[in-house]
Amino acid sequence: MIVDIPAMLDPHTHLRDLDWAHKATFESETAAALAGGYWAVFDMPNTSPSTISRAALEVKLARISETAVCDWGVYFGGVQPPNDDQFASISGDVCGIKLYNNATTGNLLINDQTARETLYRAWMSRKPIAVHAEGETVAHILSLVRQYRRFTHFCHISTRAEIDLLRVAKQEGLPISVGVCPHHLYLTQNDLPALGSLGLMKPELKTPDDAVALWDAIADGTVDIIESDHAPHTLEEKASAKPPYGVPGLETTLPLMGLALKEGRITLAHLIALLADNPRRVFGVAAPPDTYTRVDLDDSYVIKRENLHTKPKWSPFEGMRVYGRVHEVWVRGVKAFDGENVLVKAGFGRNIGREVNITYG
Repeated sequence: MIVDIPAMLDPHTHLRDLDWAHKATFESETAAALAGGYWAVFDMPNTSPSTISRAALEVKLARISETAVCDWGVYFGGVQPPNDDQFASISGDVCGIKLYNNATTGNLLINDQTARETLYRAWMSRKPIAVHAEGETVAHILSLVRQYRRFTHFCHISTRAEIDLLRVAKQEGLPISVGVCPHHLYLTQNDLPALGSLGLMKPELKTPDDAVALWDAIADGTVDIIESDHAPHTLEEKASAKPPYGVPGLETTLPLMGLALKEGRITLAHLIALLADNPRRVFGVAAPPDTYTRVDLDDSYVIKRENLHTKPKWSPFEGMRVYGRVHEVWVRGVKAFDGENVLVKAGFGRNIGREVNITYG
């Protein structure tokens, strides 16, 4: 079954580059995005140097503008003490802000509710606040959403308890959206003995029951977006005494959802919604003309590291049989990927983060 999916968007990636160019670059990881079927990706702010000032944002914008091969947006990072004095100068150039409320890669942790409230109160843009919130922190963030009515995207939700809170919040009518990652759907704590440090990520892998809860939340519409949380590190780093959190995912998300389709977990319409229609709707961006991914959802293959475009050349899903081979990716009427090779030059990608304009409330 060959299908054209309009303008796939992944709103949650870590493309690296700059001080971490040894891990991956904007060019290599936007190439991985095209190979994974994506028109556009949004990059998180916790790659060194952290994107927490206008000066740091300028550096990132200059580099990604020169090298990206797919369309893109970048987040600005909130910190404590609050850097809300930067908001007026950066809001037009970013796709939103990101608040890290639980420990993860980098040094952007905000564990003080007063600091979080200051940032929520100050963010007046019609662009989202994306949050890393785990466990009881989900409730703390929901209290700020309830008070300030700022649209909030909950990234990489991974447990039954978190999903239950967010389902009720949606029923209450709070302005939120929910993202879930394939690694929390198809991998659990039971896979860690085999994966070792290649299964180390934030949030960590959870129980089989948590995975069931996530699938149920996809089925009932609580989950809006399947996002990769693409976070490449070198194999040498992952094999070190202190391996970093994160796994690559841009090239495996679509075929894993193709597997879910084949397993009867989702419908074709739902697959397209989770990977394309909903991300564009939630983030308020329009699909450019003649922008789509042509994929054969009946084409089955085994994930192999040598076939990946991501610079680190590994995946926690290596050896897994999936469905959905990308044949072509067209961006603004240009064939950007032919199923094997990227056909556009560095700098082809555009900053669509500037266009984000959420309608809610």
